[in-house]
Amino acid sequence: MADKRFQSLPGFRDFTPQDCAIRNYLFETWRTVATHYGFCEYEAPMLESTELYLKKAGDELSTQLFRFTDQGKRDVTLRPELTASLARIIAGNQRDFPKPMKWFEIGQCFRYEKQQRGRTREFIQFNADIIGESDPGADAELIALAIDTMIALGFTADDFIIRASDRESWLTFCKEHNITDTTAFLQIIDKIERDKPEVLAEKLSKFNLTEETVREFINNPENASPAFKQIQENLTARGLGSYIQLDLTIVRGLAYYTGTVFEIFDTKKSMRAIAGGGRYDNLIKSLSNGVADLPCTGFAMGDVVIRNFIEETPQALMQMEAWLTNQNTCDVYLVIADETKRLDAIKVLSDLRNAGIKADTTMAPLKINKQFQKAEQSGARFAIVFGEEFPELKVKILESRTEATIHANTPVVDSVLNLLDGDDGPILA
Repeated sequence: MADKRFQSLPGFRDFTPQDCAIRNYLFETWRTVATHYGFCEYEAPMLESTELYLKKAGDELSTQLFRFTDQGKRDVTLRPELTASLARIIAGNQRDFPKPMKWFEIGQCFRYEKQQRGRTREFIQFNADIIGESDPGADAELIALAIDTMIALGFTADDFIIRASDRESWLTFCKEHNITDTTAFLQIIDKIERDKPEVLAEKLSKFNLTEETVREFINNPENASPAFKQIQENLTARGLGSYIQLDLTIVRGLAYYTGTVFEIFDTKKSMRAIAGGGRYDNLIKSLSNGVADLPCTGFAMGDVVIRNFIEETPQALMQMEAWLTNQNTCDVYLVIADETKRLDAIKVLSDLRNAGIKADTTMAPLKINKQFQKAEQSGARFAIVFGEEFPELKVKILESRTEATIHANTPVVDSVLNLLDGDDGPILA
């Protein structure tokens, strides 16, 4: 257990080697699925002008910014998410890329908000966006990417569901009920499942509405927009239709969404939200003052909540642990039983590493039993012993506790490569 005297700032994390390995598992999975879908990776600065977020964000996000004045007297913010940065980059470079653009990013974000399980002030997000395509087929492609990402992480249809809706449905509702402040109204809908009935009633009364009227609209599947129906048909054609359901209570908290919005929910933990996104067709136009005008749709998944979800889901956890087992830092450990042979061992060590084999040894004299202990700790499959018999070498197969021999005239690198491939080759047991 870590010493509390040396903890990081509240909401920020240290990544020990084990934590880094888990992070790398997430990164590899995210990258693999995204590239299979034809997405290209990009990166944005960690620090942006605060104006970028105040121009984009709703009230909630603007209160969560890690904001300060830099030495050049600029008002700057550690990025709370990537969409605004992406919009800025696209606005300045969109002429250089054919449309539509399918981009993804994996990086740190920062929000000053209350810490709780699955939520920290520093986190890593996987972001995927399609820019320059207004057809609902782009939304279907993005949601399919989200579903396949969950499947690639080891989850099944029993573990999660996509709940989606379309703001167009709510804009039609607002028009029919003479609601002009749609942003304020949608913020009420966004919290409709969390507010107490009396609080909800008070909020809706300002718009001359009752909960019954709103619930009636929400529960009527005929209120799905044409775009949502097209998306559902598209996903069904992919064999993914069962993963998505209409839920008009999903409107997302940020004010810039314009069309289809969705969230991924954990079906076994009181429908906890895992990830989400949606269409934001006006953001690039707004941020570029009309210089660029491209429709967009995107989603984001954070590392903290998805790691928790993996650790709570047996088959996903088993898959991750199997991956971690194969990420050992060492394949072959050189045990120096005779210190007069250290330089010989170091030459072999260098040869093994140059051949692409993960190899290690002690950097100073150590008792043999301690060296074997270090070999076990490194995750090595084999230990090669440099003793009095050199240039003949003993090989200890650590898992089976068996032994083999590399004879004096046999190339060590070739023998080790054969062993790693499961072939004894010139080695005699």
